[in-house]
Amino acid sequence: MIISKKYKVDDMDKTTFRKICIEKAKRRKNIHTYKRDKLINRRLYRYINKIKANSIMLYIPLKIEVNIYNLINNLRKEKKVVLVPFMEGESFSLVKYRLPLKKKQFGVKEPKNSNRYKNKIDLAIVPIIGTDRTLRRVGFGKGFYDRFFEKNHKNINKILFVGREYCVSSEVITDDHDVKGDFYITPKNSVFKRKSRI
Repeated sequence: MIISKKYKVDDMDKTTFRKICIEKAKRRKNIHTYKRDKLINRRLYRYINKIKANSIMLYIPLKIEVNIYNLINNLRKEKKVVLVPFMEGESFSLVKYRLPLKKKQFGVKEPKNSNRYKNKIDLAIVPIIGTDRTLRRVGFGKGFYDRFFEKNHKNINKILFVGREYCVSSEVITDDHDVKGDFYITPKNSVFKRKSRI
């Protein structure tokens, strides 16, 4: 996999890399945010239609993450199965997106408790802080996504990472248990495990 225009962070561990990526995202969180999020929403919507995905795992965005509420609303109007995390202990299950949303631990919002979704998922769109050349996820360090995908990866066809800022280490700083994506998109750059384009 060739990664162009790297944000180079060499010779460091995952904790330090995570801090640098979060600081980078926070510095730019109010710079053309609406425009950049809108661009990513369009690209995600186009890709969902391209692969004819019907069941899509999404997320309820934190302020530092790409705001995908417009995407969620459009997919619901089209009667797609829109799934979001529902926190359970140190991991989560998936439930259908429903309003109203309730704020829980770490400021994460989620629908009220409802039936867990246990069928196949065409596409999982997952927020990340950064990654390395293995295309494994660096998140906030809580491990929720790692534990979820460890149990459910066989039911998920494709995993797409998304972030507002392109933050990639040229050194391998992730662990084998970290979620591995099929590709990663930001407003300006794309990294693909497979040589394909959105």
